Amino acid sequence: MNLISMENFALVAQYADLFKQGMIVTILLSALTVLFGFLLALLLAIMRLSTFQPLRFLALDKQGHLRDQGALVVLSRFNPISFIATVYVELIRATPMLVQLWLVYFLLFNKNVISLPQVTVLGFIRLERFIPGVVALALNSGAYLSEIIRAGIQSIDGGQTEAARSLGLTQGQNMRFIVLPQAIKNILPAIANEFVTIIKESAITYTIGVQDIMAAVNAAKGALYIVIEPLLVATVMYFCLTFPTSKIIAYFERRMSRGDKR
Repeated sequence: MNLISMENFALVAQYADLFKQGMIVTILLSALTVLFGFLLALLLAIMRLSTFQPLRFLALDKQGHLRDQGALVVLSRFNPISFIATVYVELIRATPMLVQLWLVYFLLFNKNVISLPQVTVLGFIRLERFIPGVVALALNSGAYLSEIIRAGIQSIDGGQTEAARSLGLTQGQNMRFIVLPQAIKNILPAIANEFVTIIKESAITYTIGVQDIMAAVNAAKGALYIVIEPLLVATVMYFCLTFPTSKIIAYFERRMSRGDKR
């Protein structure tokens, strides 16, 4: 008995429009996740690197001298902004993506919290399911990307920040014009891997009814009672999305590294 047959592929071809729609949904889902996930990651990275310590005064004794040790010294170093970002990142990294997706969909986007209208875009994108998928993926991706961005920022020599201050640049201008461009260039390969991962992880959103590629696989599998051929079609489609993406980012990485060559 042949596990794979051309007759089965011919049957799967009847669902070509459904697979086409699934690819469009996957591309939109991944693009929005990349956008919002990167913005969230940048915010989290800056929060992790913040030096805000509102209880710093506890480290001083009555004479105004700095204490050597003790509970008050430890408490004076507490950074609530960094703490919140750290808790969020560690919580996201320690829990499965499927659990996060279901929590966002069933806990956040319900009638009692955030009620989304049942609107269909382009004739097949159901916003009440698509938006929770984007939010869940962005929240997950932001946590992982934030660590990559933070490592990239910390890799920049501190002397450049001091030079920027001597030129009169503010902290924001220093981060925007000096630190971030160099940091992004250094971490571009890691960011590329994360973006490719986002495309692949978007397949999990079919569990909440998002009409992506895997939803098309499920539809064909349920109607035709065949499994291998729809999965092979999905495999090729995901490869056609991830492989060019990695090559495009590799191209920009080479362009950005030209100035480093002597």
